[in-house]
Amino acid sequence: MKKSVSSIVFDQKFASSYDQQREKLAPIKDALHLCLQMILSELPVDARILCVGAGTGSELVSLAQAYPQWVFTVVEPAPEMMKVCRQQADKFEITSRCSFHEGYINSLAESDPFDAATSILVSHFIIEIEERVKFFSEIARRLHPGGHLINADLASDTTGSDYNAILRAWFAIHNYANMPLKIESFGRNVAVLPTHKIESIITSSGLARPILFFQTLLIHAWHSKATA
Repeated sequence: MKKSVSSIVFDQKFASSYDQQREKLAPIKDALHLCLQMILSELPVDARILCVGAGTGSELVSLAQAYPQWVFTVVEPAPEMMKVCRQQADKFEITSRCSFHEGYINSLAESDPFDAATSILVSHFIIEIEERVKFFSEIARRLHPGGHLINADLASDTTGSDYNAILRAWFAIHNYANMPLKIESFGRNVAVLPTHKIESIITSSGLARPILFFQTLLIHAWHSKATA
């Protein structure tokens, strides 16, 4: 039977070293976060934000510092990643503006609609397309009509003529960051789909046609809005 989600284990060792390992890649993260802040700058001063698969809290901290009256619901299924996320929230003194749900989006309690949601480098861990549609549908139904979704994933046309060149650069940047990848295992635990396929998945989930606003090698980010 084909697996529906990645088999990567987000344990204590993985969580505790996650941010430090990626320190050399911080310019990419910072550029994405800056774009995210600007796209969401039209939101109300007291906006409610849903951070899905928040990991160690990177975009949470970035948005909370940029917009000091926004409040956040943080969703993260991996206990050790959530532990680090809470520590980061405490460190940056934003815990009072956060509620934390250790679990998946479909087990999050019902609440008032959100003004925006983020899903940053999350859904490519969902291997089956049908499950990925359900994931985005669950986010979409929790947004206000016209509410924003910022989604980032690894994406590429793996059959295209440019793929090998992009992949070489992807491996090179990980070597630079002292995070070497194994060619034989790459793609096994993530679903690297063409951009048009990801856009189709998003529009099948109750969201408007997504706009691609950011790309660095395999990382792509889109902005979309809930249609109902």
